[in-house]
Amino acid sequence: MCASNNFQYKVLSSMEKVLPGRTPSGDGARRKLSALKGETVSFQIGYFWSFARKGRGSVKASAPEGTMVRVRKVELVPCSYPCHLKRDGGYLVTEPALLPDLLTDIDDFGFPLVSGQWRSLWVDLEVSGDAPAGCFPVRVILEDRNGPSENGDDPSDGILADVSVQLEVLNAQLPPLAIPHTEWFHADCLADYYHVEVFSEEHWEIVENFVRTAVRRGCNMLLTPVFTPPLDTAVGGERRTVQLVDVTRCEDGTYRFGFDRFRRWVQMGLRCGIRYFEISHLFSQWGAVAAPKIEAWDWQQGKGENRKIFGWDTDASGPEYSGFLRAFLDAFLPVLSELEISDVCYFHISDEPSQDQLSSYLAAKEIVGEQLKDYHLIDALSSYEFYKTGAIKEPVCSLDHLEPFFKDRPEKLWTYYCTAQCVDVSNRFIALPGYRTRVLGMQLYKYQIDGFLHWGYNFYNSEYSLYPIDPYQCTDSDGAFPSGDPFLVYPGKGGIPQESMRLMLLDESFSDLRAMYLLEQLSDRETVLNCLEEECRGAFTITEYPHTAEAQQRIRDNTNLAIRNLTGVKG
Repeated sequence: MCASNNFQYKVLSSMEKVLPGRTPSGDGARRKLSALKGETVSFQIGYFWSFARKGRGSVKASAPEGTMVRVRKVELVPCSYPCHLKRDGGYLVTEPALLPDLLTDIDDFGFPLVSGQWRSLWVDLEVSGDAPAGCFPVRVILEDRNGPSENGDDPSDGILADVSVQLEVLNAQLPPLAIPHTEWFHADCLADYYHVEVFSEEHWEIVENFVRTAVRRGCNMLLTPVFTPPLDTAVGGERRTVQLVDVTRCEDGTYRFGFDRFRRWVQMGLRCGIRYFEISHLFSQWGAVAAPKIEAWDWQQGKGENRKIFGWDTDASGPEYSGFLRAFLDAFLPVLSELEISDVCYFHISDEPSQDQLSSYLAAKEIVGEQLKDYHLIDALSSYEFYKTGAIKEPVCSLDHLEPFFKDRPEKLWTYYCTAQCVDVSNRFIALPGYRTRVLGMQLYKYQIDGFLHWGYNFYNSEYSLYPIDPYQCTDSDGAFPSGDPFLVYPGKGGIPQESMRLMLLDESFSDLRAMYLLEQLSDRETVLNCLEEECRGAFTITEYPHTAEAQQRIRDNTNLAIRNLTGVKG
């Protein structure tokens, strides 16, 4: 369907990534979409411009009452390190490339028509909680903003495309996410990028903007830096201090604590819609051999100064840090009760301990075990043997190491993926097809996973946090991780995050999960599994799943159809 000889377009699935030099396949595309109330569903309009010079287009869009339509440009970003040498054959590219990811609003200059390239527009349909049920038209008109060319030829007659789709709003509400979902929040990276003082009023405003976006796109748990998180930090190095808790070491060696900033953080999170608070790790990453960086107002011989009192040179299980930590928890846990969040707080010992670090991990856990016995204690790990020791009762297992845990399942089992989960399984690397990101929610449902964790919501540093990077120019922590692994949002102007395709795909993925749990509430688990598995024509596992957007979209279509049959449609 073309408005001129110079313009072609296709309605596309949100799961298709449009590369400039490839004609989009149309895999999974729909002219009729369905959504639950409170859900955002998305599609794309891919377009090709064959006029000899660059042009610009503008957009007009209309949607039914109760639905907001938002159209954004899909921008290309540099992917200098798209994947590891260890990989499967399912990546879009394996060599450095410019790939679609960043979503930006269409400004007064319109959207670009680049000669000889396919590009796309991202269309969100945000259905309000009180939208009427029924089927309604959505219309997106693309107009040419070009004037006559230098030789007097007009490249188009004005209207480039008149795109119509149908939106069915189901007579049911998308329920809240029933499991914790955390994307680790790096407050120091925001202070570094925007050049503001940590916990200045400007920093607080930026932090809240980024938290609100995370919540809007399916995150309900917030990494909370009571002390500067000892994560992704070189041994002997340190990250910018973002310590919420004030510490004073008195002349007699005792400690006093102030929690005003922590209270403000919690109140901010609750205001944004956060349901769970993830307390930053109490010991160093990779085995709990040292203390995190902790600063205090330290009184010695009648003089006080603010300085670092613990860090890499502190023995994690030594008497000095052990005494400090017990004193801290004695003061901290009553504050959780005061704020009425004790039941939704999760603690960490050390991130990703290995089997040969079991002794240091157990020694660290012993220090706080009695005080935290009634709290959730979670940590990421990949070793089933480590879990079998009893060191962690609520493991966060990497996606590609889950199989043994299914056979001897913990009472609570989380999962995560990161840079290492690069073969066959779901992930959010920019160079992966969209269906590899979207499938996660369906897998979480089938295996009844109790929580999901990822390390990078907004990590704008090199590996080990040696120096900051510009995420608009570097999407791979300077060649350390596959592009897209370190962050889901870009730091936009004015402290406002800019979203990515991958963030929206994850939002859809967790909406799939929520819809499946709704269908289970309306019927039973077998009904949902039938919707899930009848499209697979074979096994549906962590590594075996439909490798097309069409098959995954049919799974969600089947789920929505079953919900519609059970709830009906008004009007």
